[in-house]
Amino acid sequence: MATAQQIKNGYIDYVLLNGEKPASVYSFVKKLKIAEADFYDFYPSFESIEKNLWVELTLETITAIETQEVWSQYSSREKILSFFYSYVEVLKKHRSFIIYSLKKHQNKFGTPEVLSGVKPIFENFAEGVINEGLESGELANRKFLSKRYKDAVWVQFGFIVNFWTTDDSPGFEKTDEVIEKGVNVTFDLFERSPLDNLLEYGKFLSRNGNFKEKMGL
Repeated sequence: MATAQQIKNGYIDYVLLNGEKPASVYSFVKKLKIAEADFYDFYPSFESIEKNLWVELTLETITAIETQEVWSQYSSREKILSFFYSYVEVLKKHRSFIIYSLKKHQNKFGTPEVLSGVKPIFENFAEGVINEGLESGELANRKFLSKRYKDAVWVQFGFIVNFWTTDDSPGFEKTDEVIEKGVNVTFDLFERSPLDNLLEYGKFLSRNGNFKEKMGL
């Protein structure tokens, strides 16, 4: 009896050795010496194997970092940094396949289809982290904009993963630098700034003390 892991490993081996997916499920299962029905018991298509792997790696990363003793002590910024540093370490174990998968599913106008299962999982994770930051006051709660913070972090996800696939620096040092700089710049924008204080002050004055009349407006 075939297992999902056996089929997944067989598929990964095939595409890495041949540079393309099998011509058909029929020819693939023949090589694995399993029944075609066994394949469909676990996966509806080859594409679903790839999507499943991405989801597994993402969930593996989230589970690992959230079970760390220091997790509850991290700021929202530190939690997102921890995710990306850990994610790259997890992806290393499957680097050849990750590169193959992303090249095959490149999409210049949106999220690659192979990451369609990852996006809601990551955005749910990021939104939870961001909400903690909003509640603690670490991040600025801006009308309309706060709900879009998770979108900015998802953009970082795509950029970091794609950068890592082309990084040829020792130990992927450049990727570590991209993670640090990218996440820090993003969270600098999320945090309160003098502009937030100025806008709040302007709103206060406009609501109190007949501001317009006193200013001759």
